[in-house]
Amino acid sequence: MVKPRISVIIGIYNCASTLEEALDSLYAQTYQDFKIILCDDGSTDNTYQVAKTYAERHDNILLITNEKNMGLNYTLNHCLEYADTEYVARMDGDDISLPERFEKEIIFLDEHPEFAIVSTPMIYFDENGEFSRGKAKIKEPSKGIFNYGSPFSHAPCMVRNEAYQAVGGYTIDKRLIRMEDYNLWMKMYVKGYRGYNLNECLYAMRDDRNASRRRNLRARLNGIYAHYLALKELNLSKKLFLKYALMNIIKGLMPNFIYQYFHSKKLKNVKN
Repeated sequence: MVKPRISVIIGIYNCASTLEEALDSLYAQTYQDFKIILCDDGSTDNTYQVAKTYAERHDNILLITNEKNMGLNYTLNHCLEYADTEYVARMDGDDISLPERFEKEIIFLDEHPEFAIVSTPMIYFDENGEFSRGKAKIKEPSKGIFNYGSPFSHAPCMVRNEAYQAVGGYTIDKRLIRMEDYNLWMKMYVKGYRGYNLNECLYAMRDDRNASRRRNLRARLNGIYAHYLALKELNLSKKLFLKYALMNIIKGLMPNFIYQYFHSKKLKNVKN
């Protein structure tokens, strides 16, 4: 049996109601030379049972588990232990990959060996359907983009496994929760790897009212810590770092209903 070229790593946690749709979107891909590595991170609903049903039905799914809830960075590293393919693609258990996603991403990486990362903008949707579409403002991000935020959307990315191995995967640190992707890209850029954003939405992200509740002060402080690491490793602007830190403390202390208002306004005009 020929080894597939792509490992799709998916950390799953309490996503029983959406996991079937997510997995079905993978089996609807125009490019099918992949395997799926699912890691259940201590779900308390029937996520594992849904995943097990798919694993029994499809011979290209490997289902593993964490002994307890460990967080996304640990969970994805657990998946990476079994990723022995040329490329590694991300996916979340409540999102949808559009049919041509893998085909277009792997063609790009095959034709552009100078890039190790490729990602795409996202479509944002909820129970009422699509409400916004992103756009890739910067196709070839330089290290300067780390002053402002992450250069790539995480869930739609495809990455050369070589780059993952060179940086030791995701950093396991509770201070990087929700910033694991920003830190990953930073580590790859320090090693000389670069990436590219396709200017086409090939991934749909489920975004709901609960999303903003996770962006609390703790999450904002994690963001400041991740940016501080990037400041040191990439020799970024101290002035822009201080501005970022101040804005995130303000946002973290902002009452939720006010943040909800500005969050909804931003999504209507999202350009990521």
